[in-house]
Amino acid sequence: MQRFPTKKLCRAAVIAALYSVVCWLLGELSWGPLQIRPAEALCILPLFYIEAVPGLWIGCVLANLFSGYGPLDMGVGALATLFASLVTHLVGRTSLPDVWKLVLGGIPVVLFNAVLIPWVMVLGGAPVVYWEQFFSMLITESVWFYVLGTPFYLAVKRMRKKGLSVLL
Repeated sequence: MQRFPTKKLCRAAVIAALYSVVCWLLGELSWGPLQIRPAEALCILPLFYIEAVPGLWIGCVLANLFSGYGPLDMGVGALATLFASLVTHLVGRTSLPDVWKLVLGGIPVVLFNAVLIPWVMVLGGAPVVYWEQFFSMLITESVWFYVLGTPFYLAVKRMRKKGLSVLL
């Protein structure tokens, strides 16, 4: 039995492309002290699909090519997304009600980014204070995951219930 059939591989590639392109389109806003990164709403996808984990990780690596923090952001920033996606996927595999999956699935996304990304900025030479950036990331990540991600989660859930493929 194939572990990662073509459909899953393609879905991971589509997720990576969407994540990186949305970040690139927003340019400096995606990497600034107040991160405008609506691509983070895609972080709900590991609740449904294991292939979203490598898709988000690769998308984040590609997006961070242009962040200005270089290999530090491509490494540490992308690892924050990878670890958060893995934990979010584990939440998605539980038998919890949807509301709890959504609430608990966002916690690793918000916390991993809030803890690690300010270090990337500080070590990368940005004129930011760690704790100010930490709280800024808590807020912006929560907005992207919960405010933008919740309707996305509900749409994916409805499509799957109808037997429709999402992102392929």
